[in-house]
Amino acid sequence: MFYTYVLHSLKDGNLYVGYTKDLNLRFEQHQKGQVESTMNRRPLELIYYEACLTQADALKREKYLKTHYGRMFIKNRLKSYFTGQA
Repeated sequence: MFYTYVLHSLKDGNLYVGYTKDLNLRFEQHQKGQVESTMNRRPLELIYYEACLTQADALKREKYLKTHYGRMFIKNRLKSYFTGQA
């Protein structure tokens, strides 16, 4: 399995989208500051992930979620997270 994931920076409020084969390890790397693109944006929360059967599918999904429409999908999908309502 490959995972496409979304992190929320509690420092600046921005989202980070990535993909990986080992979600737990990758999130741990982000948390420890071992990923250059997020090291200054910690602390981070894992707010969303999807499992894909192939690396190609995960990469396509990552690219989509980084587009304007992908960001809209995430904000709509996680509306209760962003508004603080259950």
